[in-house]
Amino acid sequence: MRKTLLYIAFSTLMFSSMEIALKAAGGAFNPIQLNLIRFFIGGVVLLPIALRALRKQQHHLTRSDWGLFFLTGFVCVIVSMTLYQLAISVDEASTVAVLFSCNPVFALIFSYLILHERLGRANLIAVVISIIGLVIIVNPAHLTNAVGLSLAIGSALTFGLYSIVSRWGSVRHHFNGIIMTCFTFFAGSFELLLLMLVSHVPAIAGGMRQVSWLSQFAAMPILKNVSLEYFWLLFFIGVCVTGGGFAFYFLAMERSDVSTASLVFFIKPGLAPILAALLIHERILTNTIIGIVIILLGSVVTFMGNRVKSRESQLADQDATVPASDFQEATPQTAAAKLRARAEAHVKSSSTESTD
Repeated sequence: MRKTLLYIAFSTLMFSSMEIALKAAGGAFNPIQLNLIRFFIGGVVLLPIALRALRKQQHHLTRSDWGLFFLTGFVCVIVSMTLYQLAISVDEASTVAVLFSCNPVFALIFSYLILHERLGRANLIAVVISIIGLVIIVNPAHLTNAVGLSLAIGSALTFGLYSIVSRWGSVRHHFNGIIMTCFTFFAGSFELLLLMLVSHVPAIAGGMRQVSWLSQFAAMPILKNVSLEYFWLLFFIGVCVTGGGFAFYFLAMERSDVSTASLVFFIKPGLAPILAALLIHERILTNTIIGIVIILLGSVVTFMGNRVKSRESQLADQDATVPASDFQEATPQTAAAKLRARAEAHVKSSSTESTD
């Protein structure tokens, strides 16, 4: 259990400092270039763990598998993370961090629309609470940075879509989270590299320079400032934040369960603004603080709902393994007593594991 908590703590710290690190690197690197670098490095960091998982499954990647990875890579790296990187470049890191942390809310909505999953009461309450928090942070009556807010919300929305597409693909292709994430990073990096190379075509670059908001995407640099001068910054963003953050998140998931590992994303909305205030001296507005508290409340509701659902599914699985003879040969009272004994044994074993 101690290792699990350490994994969660490291992953939380890395993900909560992500926006700060990317904000610091913004002056030296083009936003799209930084996306390419960090996701390629992140994929390299995750590759050994992903290959080990593939060997255990005795699975060789097929054309269909790569088709899935290019789809998730496009939604995640090309669309969502480009919007995310642009949001950081034009808005406060703390605001982007909080708004992006609402992506599980959008994932719940997409799971209902795409996968037709039933939304439980806790999930519905969490969605409503989080949307209220979003509205308070955005403060429509006094918009000061509509572009930054729109980019951040668009990033969270499309990342929620990516989460559902990734979940659908992992179930269909029998991949775990780390395999999906690793090869999504590689596929998305390859797609992004192609787009960056196309931006160097003279005719295309010239046309983009004629449009003010497209000019920054003309002839995008690929290796500019990739040098020893920025080695530690790139190391932290690529290896520690992008690769290490995801690696320890999935390791925590393997040692515990999804709901416990998801504490990473529930703590981030509160921790990221504090780190931004301490490290880069960002001023946090009153409405942002109120919105953060409300979103954290929504996160608590989601977390508790997931825990209850997880326990119910475990008990249901356990009950399903009860031999039919237990019911055929026993009276209802005896059968009920056996079920209670099994449930008590399950609780005792769970408490014993938690003290390890």
